[in-house]
Amino acid sequence: MTATAPARTVLRAQGLTRVFGTGAGEVRALTDAALQVAAGELLVVRGPSGSGKTTLLNLLGALDRPTSGSVWLGDAELTALGEKAVLTARRERIGYVFQSFGLVPVLSAAENVEVPLRLRRTPPAERAERVAAALDAVGLSGHAKQRPYELSGGQQQRVGIARALVAEPEVLLADEPTGQLDSGTAAVVMDLLARVAHERGVAAVVSTHDPELMARADRVVELHDGQVMD
Repeated sequence: MTATAPARTVLRAQGLTRVFGTGAGEVRALTDAALQVAAGELLVVRGPSGSGKTTLLNLLGALDRPTSGSVWLGDAELTALGEKAVLTARRERIGYVFQSFGLVPVLSAAENVEVPLRLRRTPPAERAERVAAALDAVGLSGHAKQRPYELSGGQQQRVGIARALVAEPEVLLADEPTGQLDSGTAAVVMDLLARVAHERGVAAVVSTHDPELMARADRVVELHDGQVMD
């Protein structure tokens, strides 16, 4: 019987510490955190509010820089790159899903999904094709022309997921993506994130404190007082 090759590690963090403020006002949001995520893996980070989940995801996604420690995306050390290279990595290799959806109100669903491709100067014909495919993947083909206020919360979050996926990232980061959704809609969104990770080989990291959603994860780590525990 042939052994299955281990999945390739896509995202890796070592010794991540993030301190805000100085002196008596110093707040240690994250302390010596380490984790790794493989291609096709859905990793859930759980923990109560204030445990450091958002700080961790911001560091993993290069939206913030650690006080100390390193983050690697494949063979590239994100924490050692200059600002221009970091912007390129964020635009081309990482997808983000936010709790508040983060959609532009005056744009249609399709136009919101198209934004990352416009930033990459993707040709119009290719943009249209990839936007249509992304909306189809999240079950919203019939809602392309609707604006966010015409969509339900679950539909808006699925537009957010389509936008995160349209550039075909290696990593998908979702910070409390179901926090504003009812339990039924939250389950649909979490199932979608799991399917994306497994079928597309994306390394997905999702923060949540919902026990029912953790059951869909391949692996769960817990954040407690800024420290990561398996």
